[in-house]
Amino acid sequence: MNRTNPIGFFDSGVGGLTVVKSFMQFMPNENIVYFGDTARVPYGSKSNETVIEYTLQAANFLLRKNIKLLVVACNTASSVALNDLRKFLTIPVIGMIEPGAKYALSESKNKRIGVIGTRATINNKAYSNELKKQNPKVKVFEKACPLFVPLAEEGWIDHKATELIAKEYLTELKENKIDSLILGCTHYPILANVIQKAVGKSVKLIDSGTPAARLVEDYLNGRGLRNQSVHHGVAEFYVSDVPTKFKEIAEKFLGKKLTHIHKVELEELTNE
Repeated sequence: MNRTNPIGFFDSGVGGLTVVKSFMQFMPNENIVYFGDTARVPYGSKSNETVIEYTLQAANFLLRKNIKLLVVACNTASSVALNDLRKFLTIPVIGMIEPGAKYALSESKNKRIGVIGTRATINNKAYSNELKKQNPKVKVFEKACPLFVPLAEEGWIDHKATELIAKEYLTELKENKIDSLILGCTHYPILANVIQKAVGKSVKLIDSGTPAARLVEDYLNGRGLRNQSVHHGVAEFYVSDVPTKFKEIAEKFLGKKLTHIHKVELEELTNE
């Protein structure tokens, strides 16, 4: 494996950019290829079988870009398809659940942890099972927040409607005296300010993207795969629909202009 090969990132839409943002801060010289399946977002309302199918298609697309490691920057895909990916791929695959749970447990003082995510992530109990595996005494309070993904995709970051929906979703978690809240969908950090306001300043928001990026860094260092270039890496972005909307939200979130954005036809994904 060549050290200069890119790292692949996959999400159902723009949410995985929250992971890319953390990753770029730690490893700015690594090359990146990102695929957002914007034509078929959200994944959280779809069956496990469909999520696995879409995830394997995305992984095959990224493999053709000669990636050296795959980051599943989507909690729904991480909760449903990670085992299948690791079974079929020969490159390492890193998901969101394990590093996010570990970080939440390290930050929580009272071990009363809230988890918000898509219906698929919550119904599969991905985080609660991992949290209890790492610490059987932890109390976990979960809530599916399906409307957050389309709000993030639409760029309604500071909208009144988003505030009202956040309050409706999160009041019961706040009442359960949580001191940490796992943002169990990579779209949710885009709405972090609204979510923080709804749960109160005393609740620590846990973004799985940061510990996942650290895990990638440790993996590359441990296996001698770190890019040694002194220059900033090249980031390429691929989406399955509406690249202009993706560009608008991505540039707003990442805080810089993006030039390498390409649309991938669904036939290119499904005809593998």
